[in-house]
Order: sequence, then structure tokens, then C-alpha cells
Amino acid sequence: MWNADGVKFADAMPVPEQMKAWVLGDPDELTLIDKPVPAPGRAEALVRIDAVAICATDLEVISYGTPAMFEGGAPFNKNFTPGHEYMGTIAALGPGVDEFEIGDRVTVEIHAGCGQCKRCRMGMYTSCHNYGLNFGDMNKGHRANGFTTNGGFAEYAVNNINTMIKVPDTMSDAEATLVVTAGTSMYGLTELGGLVAGESVVVIGPGPIGLLAVAVAKSLGASPVVLVGTRENRNQIGLELGADAVIDARNEDVIARVKEIVGPKGADYVIDCAGTETTVNQAVHMTNRGGKVCLAAFPKKPVEFDLGYLAVNNIYLYGIRGEGRSATHRAMAFMAEKRFDATKVHTHTFPIEDLPNALRHARERIDDAIKVVVSMKDSKAKAAAAE
Repeated sequence: MWNADGVKFADAMPVPEQMKAWVLGDPDELTLIDKPVPAPGRAEALVRIDAVAICATDLEVISYGTPAMFEGGAPFNKNFTPGHEYMGTIAALGPGVDEFEIGDRVTVEIHAGCGQCKRCRMGMYTSCHNYGLNFGDMNKGHRANGFTTNGGFAEYAVNNINTMIKVPDTMSDAEATLVVTAGTSMYGLTELGGLVAGESVVVIGPGPIGLLAVAVAKSLGASPVVLVGTRENRNQIGLELGADAVIDARNEDVIARVKEIVGPKGADYVIDCAGTETTVNQAVHMTNRGGKVCLAAFPKKPVEFDLGYLAVNNIYLYGIRGEGRSATHRAMAFMAEKRFDATKVHTHTFPIEDLPNALRHARERIDDAIKVVVSMKDSKAKAAAAE
């Protein structure tokens, strides 16, 4: 076992020396191997992973490497384990950690900023100036699980205590993996001003973040909340999560229809979760003077948009990365109080051994997959590691 000086264990929850973990070889090449269990350091805990949700960014990392930056470059052929939307049970505590106890169920944020740079001191740790720049040297303290450090497609992972949130007993493992997605939606609304009660909000793109943006906006009192999408089944889920109206972008004039619903001056807030040239321009032109637009998706290439219209109408444009400003904690509070049912976006569950099939369902949207969860429960890998 690794040097356990200062690390707290519990006999009731033994930690093995080796674990099963998926590692990335060449692009799109994942292999399930035995790997040493990582050791928690100061202000860290070892989490036994119970469930992991698949994010579209995981698919990007596995295929293209970006936005992961591991040991100074692309994550390929470095024994790197991807995956970042996970939850689990605390199995060991690093030196000095008393904020949690062994056996606590937790869900995790991705980012732990360095705590030293200008942005971290402002609470913008997802914009940490040291993102990926410490190249494995943890002296700066920055971590982004599944991007700059090993992630959650494994049996164990190390997390900074600032990134962990306790999970209530009433919440399932699968639902707990969705807290970070809801936290990203919450972060977008936080950056737009936070107080959206009585304001009109339009969400473009009914992916997981977009659908939960509808739920969060409605829970915050926004009215009306409008969802724009091209998939009928997802638009229906949007209605179930609180949308007052949905617009089918395939056969409706989106901007005109939005103004019919919210009023001719346009929407107060627009969150673009699609990230295309078309949707960025739609967002700008459906927003009223002095309104705000949040870009919550990453366009795959540079886009042209009507900057003049945005400037002359005093429209504010924001971009967000991840789940910053402790938004995940607020999302957990909403979900724990059953303010909305995030499980409506959870469509499929696979065992950890079947990760490649789970990724294929997520990538190809097989059987209308939205959020695919990988479960460690009843896992052959877990059983083998315990032997």
C-alpha cells in the first residue's frame, strides 16, 4: 500500500492496492487495466467511485485530446483515465481533513483552482490561470479531474475537499452524477445576474445542460421560460422540467416565435447551449436591449455573428466554462429539495466493464440517449478488486 502517513482509513472500508481503470491509448482507444489506487494528499480525499455520467466533453477528450492537458500535452498514451462527472463514497481522508468522514456519499465538481492566481481569488476557479500549466506538479494546487489529472472511469479517484458535496440518502447514485450538469446551468444563470425571477429566459439546445438550464431557470422563478430545440422527445422533457413553451427550430421562425411568446422587445436572458453560428446569431437577435446572452457551449470553429447589433443594443455577452462560483453546491440544494427532477435527462445505465458501449450510445444518441450513466454497482471489476 502507498505511504499512509497522515492518511485516515477505516477498517469497515478497506482500500485495495490496485484498482480497475480505463486508460486512454491512441485516440478512441480505451483499455481496462489494473492501476495503483491513488493516495490523497493534504486537503484531499480518496473517493470510491459508485457512478459516472458521460459528458460530451468526455467524448471530445477521448477522440481529440482537447480540452484535456495531461503532463504537458495531449492525454494519449500516458496511462490517463478520463471521466469527470462522478459520485461515490469517501474511502480515505488526506492529512488534516476533517470536513468529511469516511463513508460519506459525495458528488464532485471538476475543477479545484490553484487558489493563488487572480481568477481563483475572485472565485473563478474554472478560469484558473494555472489550468494545465502545472503539468502534473501539484505545487500550484490546480486540478481538473479527467482533464489535467486522472478522472472517474475507474474504481477510485482523488478529489480536493473544495470539490466535494455531500449527497443526501434520498438521492440515487445516478441522480447525484447529474449535479455537476445542473451546476453548469446554475453557473450560467449566476453569471447573467442570478436574480431572474419574473424575467424571460430562452434556452437554445435541449442537451443535458440546456434541459437542466430550463429546470434551474424555472426553479429560480423565471417567467416565461422557453426552450428551442429540434428533437421532439427532448422538447417534451423540457416541458416536463418547467418550460412554459417549446419551439421546434426545424419548422418555426425561432426569433419571431420567441417574440410572440415573451413580447416584441425580446427576451431578457438567452442561454445558448448549442454553440453554432446559427444559434449564436439567433441568441443575439432575440435578446432585448440591455439583455444578456450566455454562451454555454463550445463552437467547434470560429463563428461570425452580428456584433454591431449586440453593441448598438447594449446587449451583454458572457461565456462560461464548467460549474464555477460554487454553483454546484446551489444546484445540489435545489435537487435535494426536489425543486426539479434531474433524472428526466438520465436515459441509460451501463456497468463499468461496458464503458465503450456506453460511450457509443452517448456519441451516436442510440435509443434517444441523453445522459448515459456508468455504474460501479454489481460490477465485475469491483468484485475482482475486492478478492
